[in-house]
Amino acid sequence: MKRVDDFRLRLGGRELVPIVIGGMGVDISTADLALEAARLGGVGHISDAMIGAVADRHFGTKFVKDKLRQYKFNVANSDKSVVRFDPGQVAEATRLHVGRAMERKRGDGLILVNCMEKLTMNAPRETLRARLRAALDAGIDGITLAAGLHLGSFAMIEDHPRFRDASLGIIVSSLRALQLFLKKIARTGRLPDYVVIEGPLAGGHLGFGMDWANYDLATIAAEIRRYLVAEKLDIPLIPAGGIFTGGDAVGFLENGAAAVQVATRFTVTRECGLPDEVKQKYFQATEDDIEVNMVSPTGYPMRMLSASPAIGAGVRPNCEAYGYLLDGSGHCSYAASYNREVAAHPDARRVSVKDKTCLCTQMRNFDLWTCGHNAHRLKDTSHRLADGSYRLLTAEHVFRDYQFSAGGEIALPE
Repeated sequence: MKRVDDFRLRLGGRELVPIVIGGMGVDISTADLALEAARLGGVGHISDAMIGAVADRHFGTKFVKDKLRQYKFNVANSDKSVVRFDPGQVAEATRLHVGRAMERKRGDGLILVNCMEKLTMNAPRETLRARLRAALDAGIDGITLAAGLHLGSFAMIEDHPRFRDASLGIIVSSLRALQLFLKKIARTGRLPDYVVIEGPLAGGHLGFGMDWANYDLATIAAEIRRYLVAEKLDIPLIPAGGIFTGGDAVGFLENGAAAVQVATRFTVTRECGLPDEVKQKYFQATEDDIEVNMVSPTGYPMRMLSASPAIGAGVRPNCEAYGYLLDGSGHCSYAASYNREVAAHPDARRVSVKDKTCLCTQMRNFDLWTCGHNAHRLKDTSHRLADGSYRLLTAEHVFRDYQFSAGGEIALPE
């Protein structure tokens, strides 16, 4: 019976263990988690979601405080169009976060940055360009374009000295999305180095509607693979979403995948950025505790634990300090929903917003517990302790289990 270790991913001029740890933001996929993947010969992601807040947390910078001070006069104003990010500071925070991670890197693997197009930041093109170029400046091994079609992203960096040297890939959930992307980037004369195919069982934002259950990752991957063969395009494919065991991974690798991307099992590792008490919520979750809803201001469905404190919360929009989801006109659908509830309940000390959530504040505070479809199985990956909690795992243990397990077996920690 084959194991993941019987296969290899060829990327960035290297031969790698075909395990990619997905980019869980905000600061859930920490540098420590990505560094372990690279040390073990695989691929790890860090996320540039809310990069200013992440830099403040780890490096003592004051990007959030300075932004709030600059726009404090606007806190009570429902019009957030004046609230802007300084692209220079965005770039500085990115270079700091990425650069420190790359300085610490050991091993033969790669570290990539997950870059979400949907973080529009009231200046979508300018801030995205700053993040992409700064990551390349800081020496990142590669960039995974996420949460959007990224039709203009290659053009933003095609004049960068590392445009043809860094590994550049994109996440798609359909053949149609990939075709649009390939058509748009054709003029740059450069193909993506890999394509992550994210299926309907993934955690966090999904590239499907609320009919997500009608789709299947293996079917989508096969369709994309047939298209690439017909077009004579040699692009490594990396399925993602719902791949819970090494045996699951082998099934995709035997059918032509170059690697697999996994994430949910790493949420309960010591290197993950979630607080330990939240990791226990993941361990304790049942299948009924996992839901897909439309509370994200991005307009994408999201999979999360239904006990997430963010669901139904009515926190005041903190756009002056954060504002990562403000569109180019200074609009955020959560802020609109919050203002609607305040107007409808003028005497309430605190309102409840059911239809949307403030991703910025809630993700920053680790109160939005995104997870994959199989998160209820996490309790089967560790030992329950005498106090009812579960033993936290190490990233190395989970990585090695994917790499060397056979069939549907899961190795428990010793």
